[in-house]
Amino acid sequence: MKKVLVAGATGYLGKFLVKELAEKNYEVSAITRNPKKTEELKKLGASNVLVAEVTDKSALTGICDNIDVVITAVGKTKQKDNFKYMDVDYQANKDLLDEAKRAGVQKFIYVSGLGSEKFSHVKLYAAKLKFEKELKKSGINYAIAYPGGFFIDMLEMLDLAKKGNAYLYGDGYNSINPIHGADVAEEVVKMIDGDLKEKTFAGPEVFSQREVMELAYKVIGKPAPKFRTTPAWLVRGIFKTLKLFTPEKVYGNMEFVTTVATNDLVATPAGSRKLEDFFKENK
Repeated sequence: MKKVLVAGATGYLGKFLVKELAEKNYEVSAITRNPKKTEELKKLGASNVLVAEVTDKSALTGICDNIDVVITAVGKTKQKDNFKYMDVDYQANKDLLDEAKRAGVQKFIYVSGLGSEKFSHVKLYAAKLKFEKELKKSGINYAIAYPGGFFIDMLEMLDLAKKGNAYLYGDGYNSINPIHGADVAEEVVKMIDGDLKEKTFAGPEVFSQREVMELAYKVIGKPAPKFRTTPAWLVRGIFKTLKLFTPEKVYGNMEFVTTVATNDLVATPAGSRKLEDFFKENK
């Protein structure tokens, strides 16, 4: 039985990874910075829960000992701390990689995101891309997953629909095929014994942003109102200006959100779970 360490285990994707690994009979160790999450992770199937702050290099010493495979979904999202994307998406993963190499880990799997190279001007993607390059030259057996946007990120549109709003960045005609976290976990776990170094994938259905909003209104049983839009060029201009006089923690997440909301992000279909069902579960 292979021993797999999951970093970022209490995040949206991390929980699905722990559950999927346990169901596939891997021995799962999970890292959390919050000791109160221990029981939750054990219920998901983790046999060992390690309390450590991944942004503290010293806390990672020995954490990969007796581990066969490391899967990291570590990344900064909407946390209200003072860490920058480079501190988390790059440096924390780099420190974990160094520890994995020292411990003789057989394989290191990194969950990045669709578009990291295309949108390298965005702070979040720049940090991810920097770590990808570090991993590729590390000499360790590696794999990188590039999933599309998550279903959970689409809940913002469901929330707007509940409030009777229909606001879109850009014209709303750009295409996406979002994916459920459980489907992402299934694809990532397959990479443990697979030969692919890189896998780019997203959900089974392609939508425009407008169609996602229309689906949200359909699920709550209301007709969609007229869409309100902001031209993509104006959105980009606003955030270029914001970057000049606000800290990264203010503009960073919005820069990411508006970038993915105004560009096509479509990849090879994977998984079976439907966005409509997800909306129904969360309405």
